[in-house]
Amino acid sequence: MTIKYVDLFSGIGGIRLGVEQALEKFSIKSKCILSCEIDKEACHTYEINFGENPYGDVCKISDIENFDLLLAGFPCQPFSYAGKKRGFGDTRGTLFFEVERILRKYKPKVILLENVRGLLTHDNGRTFFTIKSTLNEIGYKIKYFLLNSSNFGVPQNRVRLYIIGIYKNEPNMSLFTDLGASDSHKFKNLIPQKSLLDLLEQKKYKTIETILEKNVPEKYYCSKEFEQKLKHYIGDNLYKLNGYRLIDYRGGNSLHSWEIGTKGYCSKEEIVFMNLLIKNRRKSIFGSEQDGKKLTIEQIKTFYNDNNILEVISSLKSKGYLKEIDGKFNPVCGNMSFEVFKFIDPQSISITLTSSDANRLGIIRNNRPCHITPRECARLQGFPDDFKLHNNDKFAYKQLGNSVSVPVIRAIMEDLLSKNLNTLGW
Repeated sequence: MTIKYVDLFSGIGGIRLGVEQALEKFSIKSKCILSCEIDKEACHTYEINFGENPYGDVCKISDIENFDLLLAGFPCQPFSYAGKKRGFGDTRGTLFFEVERILRKYKPKVILLENVRGLLTHDNGRTFFTIKSTLNEIGYKIKYFLLNSSNFGVPQNRVRLYIIGIYKNEPNMSLFTDLGASDSHKFKNLIPQKSLLDLLEQKKYKTIETILEKNVPEKYYCSKEFEQKLKHYIGDNLYKLNGYRLIDYRGGNSLHSWEIGTKGYCSKEEIVFMNLLIKNRRKSIFGSEQDGKKLTIEQIKTFYNDNNILEVISSLKSKGYLKEIDGKFNPVCGNMSFEVFKFIDPQSISITLTSSDANRLGIIRNNRPCHITPRECARLQGFPDDFKLHNNDKFAYKQLGNSVSVPVIRAIMEDLLSKNLNTLGW
């Protein structure tokens, strides 16, 4: 028997790859009879790996031969319009409607859907209620869970929603929601180091250092100017930056533009002033704005009362770190000016890869600031090294930031197969 499946919103094929790996483990033959993706550059990467170009609009899919399994990492579009116009039981106007349309017509035995964790709570839960009710009404009994990639041998904090369904049968699954460690620091503290070493050997967990390339082309290293600015503040040992964010509107384990002198070097007093401003402007006594409120000099004096306050403010304004509007002061945030926005810790896990920022994730390599490479991004998503990446780094970073973590998909499919083969008849 050969399992036939369709791969919708296929991206570069991460879901397909994980499913094929699982089916192969169970010696189940499979055939993709339809793949569909509207991004031409993602289609190029898909084609060089799977030998078929999935380019097409899912809305135009009409006739398909019967199939057994539907895969879809469908985009989460707002359901508000459908809710206001036709009630929350209607998915028209969203791309999930195209999944629904195909399921109603063909009713494959199994569905595997992936989405962002926010789908569960979007629109106070009504969006997911609509999706769940729709699948139930078609005839699918489903189980769903939030899983963190870092629990599946992938050194990345990536929580995603996975939905598994069987037509007219309840899926028997041992997997359950597990959010894992919420950040790299908690990952290191979550498990005693002795236990972590054992788990690393068992390949249940991996750390960043296990996915780093040994020889990296010079083009991935940051500029000498940026390197010198980092050393000006942190000193010659740049490994101290492991785990640091470069961000202007947060405190904590962060570096700011005024500390490394992005717009001009600052005095110690000016750095103290800006750090106190960042720390205090979010306090509820000054307002409830999420990223902080503009403060008057009188308000600033409640946490910075040195006699040089006027000189410090004047200097920071002239350098462009501070702006004044109607007698109130606010930091000028320059977050996009940093070549790297986060230096990941080799002894821990990465933050979540995104399509917009994967190219600005950094690592200290040979005591130099460096971007992680596209191949390292692929390893952070669990792609094998023989998976071919787009030859243009810009597209490779974007595609990998958008992709699924392959080992998570494989684990879900293996769990399904190990406990439901008799039900499925595969």
